[in-house]
Amino acid sequence: MNVCVVLFTSDLRLHDHPPLRAALRAADEIVPLFVRDPAVDRAGFAAPNRLAFLADCLADLDRGLSERGGRLVVRTGATAAEVRAVARQTGADEVHMAAGCSAFAHDREDRLRRSLEPDGRRLQVHDAVITAVPPGGITPQGSDHFAVFTPYFRRWTAEPLRTPLAAPRAVRVPPAVRSEELPARASVASVSAGLPTGGERAGRKRLTAWLSRHADAYADRHDDLAGDATSRLSPYLHFGAVSATEAVHRARARSGAGAEAFVRQLCWRDFHHQVLAARPEAAREDYRTRHDRWRHGEEAEADLQAWREGRTGYPVVDAAMRQLAHEGWMHNRGRLLAASFLTKTLYIDWREGARHFLRLLVDGDIANNQLNWQWVAGTGTDTRPGRVLNPVLQARRYDPEGAYVHRWVPELAGVPAPAVHEPWKLTGPERAALDYPDPLVSLGDGLARFRDARDRD
Repeated sequence: MNVCVVLFTSDLRLHDHPPLRAALRAADEIVPLFVRDPAVDRAGFAAPNRLAFLADCLADLDRGLSERGGRLVVRTGATAAEVRAVARQTGADEVHMAAGCSAFAHDREDRLRRSLEPDGRRLQVHDAVITAVPPGGITPQGSDHFAVFTPYFRRWTAEPLRTPLAAPRAVRVPPAVRSEELPARASVASVSAGLPTGGERAGRKRLTAWLSRHADAYADRHDDLAGDATSRLSPYLHFGAVSATEAVHRARARSGAGAEAFVRQLCWRDFHHQVLAARPEAAREDYRTRHDRWRHGEEAEADLQAWREGRTGYPVVDAAMRQLAHEGWMHNRGRLLAASFLTKTLYIDWREGARHFLRLLVDGDIANNQLNWQWVAGTGTDTRPGRVLNPVLQARRYDPEGAYVHRWVPELAGVPAPAVHEPWKLTGPERAALDYPDPLVSLGDGLARFRDARDRD
């Protein structure tokens, strides 16, 4: 029997899976393989919420393979060593996998290729599996990547996408290849109480339901904090349980302003992947340094801890941080407000915020998390690096009735809008009755400090 290995990484699905379909065309049997690599833990990627969601994804992938006559093979160890061992055991000539964009992913591919070549085995790396357009697939003249979103979006929109692939009808796996037990969600400690269920079935169901019920209103409502009109597909896209390419095709088929706005957000995801692929150091270093003198010391650490706990004194920021703790997810407008407040009002290093988000976010993606933080901090690709989001004005605009704040900051449940967005202005017994802190800093003082640090007038 001719055998191929399919190494699953951030592409935990059966629908629209080019490496899987290529392997099935090339071989009589395949080994669908997932490696639990301790290097992922050491790199800080294995946060509880993502481990729990991953367990759901792997269980669902195994179930889908079983329905087609196959099964998922799980191993623990260094990826290159485990793949090589499986290839040797089964006599596989080729290993197929999706291309990544991070330094970690590139290093994994290099190690794997070097481990297979002495045995005469080939590594086939497939583009446009994790993103709709591969990093480096489109570039501006004179550069290896786009540094500004709008021209990238124009080119990306004109780029022809491959046709999504159907899930295979049958998968034959060599019976002798052993597998460890699949990880179980129940075995993961410290998981956020509101974490959603992972897996391809859940992701496809969510995509279908959202497109049919909510996509038309997305352009008008995607910033509505209380309305929660976003797709919530980011965890499924991060783990590859839903194909970005298929999502773009399905949204475009629906058409309309809402679908177009949704596709634009998918393009932002690809944009950040192509920036990180070209500049992998941006995961930890300023993409464009502003020579910041970030605050340090006891007072800054106390402010950082208050921000983490959702006790800054600014209700919309605190609501967003508490949503993150409870769900392992945060509304995109909330992410912008929380990040702007930390980096520009408190003037604390964006890396501290990115690190906290990665501890909790189920969709904690290095490209999108780090580069969105840099965008807000003004050290990334934002063409207006000095912009500061005012949390009070933003709350009045995107949570006018105070419903989002009331949901996540119950101490303020009895305070009506618009007063709920500025509870420090309440007086007398009404203010004294609230178990809610005063602001860490006034917005005016925070703005002045930021502008002085950035040497702006």
